[in-house]
Amino acid sequence: MRMQELKRILLVEDSPNDVELTLAALAENHLANEVVVVRDGEEALDYLYRRGMFKLRMAGNPVVVLLDLKLPKVDGLEVLAQLKSDPAMKPVPVVMLTSSREEQDLISSYNLGVNAYVVKPVHFQEFVNSIKEIGLFWAVVNQPPIGSLPSARNI
Repeated sequence: MRMQELKRILLVEDSPNDVELTLAALAENHLANEVVVVRDGEEALDYLYRRGMFKLRMAGNPVVVLLDLKLPKVDGLEVLAQLKSDPAMKPVPVVMLTSSREEQDLISSYNLGVNAYVVKPVHFQEFVNSIKEIGLFWAVVNQPPIGSLPSARNI
């Protein structure tokens, strides 16, 4: 595979502590991907659809969206529903990264088309290990469909 620009990861998380832990875990595993952090579901949708303060951002979808379930303004399930009902956004992998162990949240997420559902571990090292594995899989191992990445047009 030829070197291409790094694939962006979109992290949708309202807890500053969880943002810090997630970024530290990705860095510890030397995943140099650009991580874009937004704090609520409305900002996530603005980023993905290039509107509001993100209207001038570089075109292309992230390699994965790490999406918290409980968010201000627009919750994670609403963001997920909008993405998976839009043919242009449907191929973008979404990993629900949440502290919710509620069975209904899990069922709703999969019914809406989530690609993975990960409960945030309570212990620091387990959290770090989970994030490393998620980052490695989605940003390195997984093969996205052609055309879903910004550099796919240049190959």
